[in-house]
Amino acid sequence: MNILVSGGTTFVSKYISEYFRDLNYNVYIFNRGNNLQPEGVKFIKADRNNLGDLLKKYSFDVVIDANGYTKDDVKNLHNALGNFGVYIFISSSAVYPESLKQPFNEDDNISYNSYWMDYGLNKIEAEEYIKNNIKNYYIIRPPYLYGPMNNIYREAFVFDCAINDLNFYIPNDGKMKLQFFYIKDLCRFIEKLIINKPNNKIYNVGNKEIVDINKWVNLCYEVLNKNPNIINVYEDIDQKKYFPFLNYSYVLDIKRQEELLPDLTPLLDGLKESYDWYIKNKEKVKRKPLIEYITDNLK
Repeated sequence: MNILVSGGTTFVSKYISEYFRDLNYNVYIFNRGNNLQPEGVKFIKADRNNLGDLLKKYSFDVVIDANGYTKDDVKNLHNALGNFGVYIFISSSAVYPESLKQPFNEDDNISYNSYWMDYGLNKIEAEEYIKNNIKNYYIIRPPYLYGPMNNIYREAFVFDCAINDLNFYIPNDGKMKLQFFYIKDLCRFIEKLIINKPNNKIYNVGNKEIVDINKWVNLCYEVLNKNPNIINVYEDIDQKKYFPFLNYSYVLDIKRQEELLPDLTPLLDGLKESYDWYIKNKEKVKRKPLIEYITDNLK
């Protein structure tokens, strides 16, 4: 089976590429060639906004669009493809407006979310293009993804605080809920879609276990066999300056996902694997000056 993955060199797209490579699929990736390419996959050097006829000569059983963010991103790739089977789009939970009753359900109306702003709107427009122009597709809406190869400074930030025995500053009482999904479980779910070919086209994905900030931070520290010295921040400060998540709590309904993939990786186990990868690949994470802000502004 031939699989095309957009991107292929960072976090989600790279993990997906290597996951299906290791299952002996014929994996093709395309990107501009600015980063180190994964081994054992077929590399097509291309800009998704200027593909021309480059992909027309290929026939793909599965196209996994792991880094499409806008309608044009999807349209350009779709128009550039030759024969293909199913188009799987990694969308986002950001498509649900915060005004909806939670947990968000796949059948809920999607519209502007004031926390995610253009990011959510662009994903909505991309989804609408797919629904209107591609016959055989699946749309996946994850919450926060985590795990090995995560180049976003989230769990890595907490690991840094634990490594250096820093105080950990938590917004308010730390009871804001967070929902995660392990990157390997995302790949396992995509595999289920490919094999089972379910009738539903849109899927929320995520852990059934919902944790609050306190729990998540404690689990990250537990990976290092440490306990955080937590300091609660009640001042009116943008929490993104000292904490890696928006001040926005939401939960996804994942009943559809559970029909295909009921067994998921426990959060602590996933964090351990994330830590093991981070220790060996610190330079690959896009650090934000959270610790610097804390040092200069929080006591």
